[in-house]
Amino acid sequence: TRIFEALGIWEKMSINAAPISHMRVTDSGSGDISRPLFLSFDGEVQPGRPFAHMVPFRDIVGAVLEAAKGTLELMAPVSVQTMNTDGPEAELVLDDGCTIRTALIVAADGSRSVLRHMAGIKTITHDYRQNGLVTTISHEIDHGNTAFEHFRPAGPFASLPLPNSRSSLVWTESREEAARLKALPQEEQARIIEASMGHCLGEVELEEPVQSFPLRLCLARKFVVPRLALLGDAAHAIHPITGQGLNLGLKDVAALSEVIIEAVRQGEDHGNLDVLQRYERWRRLDVALMAMVTDSLNRLFSNEVAALRVARDFGLGLVDRLPLVKKGLIRHAAGLGAGGPKLLSGQDI
Repeated sequence: TRIFEALGIWEKMSINAAPISHMRVTDSGSGDISRPLFLSFDGEVQPGRPFAHMVPFRDIVGAVLEAAKGTLELMAPVSVQTMNTDGPEAELVLDDGCTIRTALIVAADGSRSVLRHMAGIKTITHDYRQNGLVTTISHEIDHGNTAFEHFRPAGPFASLPLPNSRSSLVWTESREEAARLKALPQEEQARIIEASMGHCLGEVELEEPVQSFPLRLCLARKFVVPRLALLGDAAHAIHPITGQGLNLGLKDVAALSEVIIEAVRQGEDHGNLDVLQRYERWRRLDVALMAMVTDSLNRLFSNEVAALRVARDFGLGLVDRLPLVKKGLIRHAAGLGAGGPKLLSGQDI
């Protein structure tokens, strides 16, 4: 939340937010009755600060747009027809005939980024042959601000707390099973969700239709070219097994903002490749490590190989008995590691 506090918008965003004060991680095979607990987190990442908060996406977008009124011109819906990043300014031609010239274009247009393609930036991709499923549920038993992640052969099943005995669900299935589940009536979907969660939240009711999207790894080989910087999923789309996709994007925002502001203060051209490569060098290692971790975790947990299951359960149990390791993992996920951008720790640039 520190980045949003520094921007002065957290109070408005937090109206419908729910803190995550506890985490429970379990693992089981197909047909297992028991779901042994192998890893848990309790407490605060810092005094008075929970591990994380769940905030509805519409509240994040609404708070950002309201704060930007008077300083930002929103042009939508439009699409980019051509882009030219040669010369002292970049140029975008939109489908409504408008031409925009600027020192720097920031591409934050998703994992299938049109601007990345126009710039000729290649990607490293891997199709997981899985779909992510998401929905919101209300449930009989209060979650107690606890996030649950259950590892199953088909992939992880995560329940994230929302206010008023409601939770956001994100889980992984094969493409075929995802299509089958999505076509079922909501009552049947609710019963399957209850069983997948081990009935830990009692009877559930869907508040919205289940949405499905394909999962793939996509890493841009370059984050920058002259006059263009990639940000968020346009630079890196990873498996959602750790729930770090948004956090990686916020780190990009904080790092790029700091690089640009410091360059302007020094009288440098902030669209120059030498300046933009500072951002790329800052973010490249963190992104590569997180992509490797999420990819490895998905391969390790999304199977029923007995030897791998024994090894992963031993590893989870070992981490659960090492409080300093657990604390370090939480701090890194919260963006509190050394050398991070100032905005992540709530500092002004």
